[in-house]
Amino acid sequence: MNLESLNGQLIVVEGADGSGRSTQINLLRNWLERLGFPTVNVGLKRSMLVSRELESAMRGNILGTRTLSLFYATDFADQFENRILPALRAGFVVLADRYIYTLMARAIVRGMEADWIQEVYSIALVPDAVFYIAVSPEVLVERNLRKHAVLDYWESGMDMNRSQNMYDSFIGYQKDIQRQFRKMQKVYGFETVNGNRTPRAIQRELQLKIESILNGKTPAVVERNVEIASHDRIFVSRT
Repeated sequence: MNLESLNGQLIVVEGADGSGRSTQINLLRNWLERLGFPTVNVGLKRSMLVSRELESAMRGNILGTRTLSLFYATDFADQFENRILPALRAGFVVLADRYIYTLMARAIVRGMEADWIQEVYSIALVPDAVFYIAVSPEVLVERNLRKHAVLDYWESGMDMNRSQNMYDSFIGYQKDIQRQFRKMQKVYGFETVNGNRTPRAIQRELQLKIESILNGKTPAVVERNVEIASHDRIFVSRT
């Protein structure tokens, strides 16, 4: 792959359900498009190839952890080839509502070997920016119950059979995921954002950080005088 042909930017927002991740992605998309930047949204289970089959398999809870990890990797690889790379070549800003980091964290917490899952996702590009919105598990419980009235089976880690109490399972599972993200942060260098604030405060912080990585492609409609920093993209295949 000729990395110099990728003229767009890949920006990732990670975080659990209830962290405000999708809200921030939507606000970023509206902000970027107002400034004149074309955007493309990607996320988990959005592949035209396998998303419906993956959703069906998860409803039935019929797959082992390794097989489910490979199913998610197929979903990612299809989007990577058919949406992410073409958009980057065309100069779009790709906004990822979660990326490989969530998938790796989930697999490792469920017992998969870290080296194996990292190799599975070695095809991925290192994004121009990764923001992990960190929210305490107790706040996540409150937000999810307020929005859905129930906790999600998978986001509670109920498939791991660690507790029959969904609340206890949710708290324990989310703590494990956050612990894994802290470990990955040391390897991949993404930024942790305090998600226990108002959406407006979080968005303001994200916008300020993203302005500095737009690679000199500031359209004429941008009114601010932004100092643009260059950024080299490398592959994720690391030890």
